[in-house]
Amino acid sequence: MKNVLVIGASKGIGKASAEQLFETGDYNVFGTYSKTSEHLSPSISYHFLEVLSDTMDLDFLPETLDALVYCPGAIQLKPFARIKPEEFITDYQLQVIGAVKTIQAVLPKLKASGKASIVLFSTVAVQMGFNFHSLVSASKGAIEGLTKSLAAELAPNIRVNCIAPSITDTPLAAALLNTPEKIESNKQRHPLKKIGEAIDIANMVAFLVSDQSAWMTGQVLHLDGGISAVK
Repeated sequence: MKNVLVIGASKGIGKASAEQLFETGDYNVFGTYSKTSEHLSPSISYHFLEVLSDTMDLDFLPETLDALVYCPGAIQLKPFARIKPEEFITDYQLQVIGAVKTIQAVLPKLKASGKASIVLFSTVAVQMGFNFHSLVSASKGAIEGLTKSLAAELAPNIRVNCIAPSITDTPLAAALLNTPEKIESNKQRHPLKKIGEAIDIANMVAFLVSDQSAWMTGQVLHLDGGISAVK
């Protein structure tokens, strides 16, 4: 059995990924939460964790870690002129510094595996350029750069890849999908005429942490219903 840590596994893509990995029967899954302990899957070993705290308590992890999936994120869509500089800092702290601190904290455990995988998350908005997405795109653009740099630095024993979804039906995107009209409008923007589901992303996570992707690193994978590639 391999050991995998899913940061932010209490809801949305993180929860779906943790459950999908557990269901394969190949992983001991350790999940973290920071704000709620409700509706947690009984099959996952859950632990409270604040990724931005001064001391990150990871004593619950085994000595060897075969995969890390960093899921925390935020979506704040505002006109650029209305965003305060400190909002960029707050968003960057969660999406980038949180990932950096977590990776640094578990790096010795990942190195002990000898064949580990890190999965990070971006957004299709980094490539496409959408109105009102400057806040999230700035942070996630940094994540894409971090992905490629770490893929080079940590090779050959640790692979690093990134998933860049389009809008996905999760609690994080609830405000963007809270009416039938919004749902239908977002469906029609995508060539596949549907909105992503958490399980769609979880399936890609399972692939990236498995040996099936053993010859893949440094990639930003656009799992987005075709919106970034097809007109």
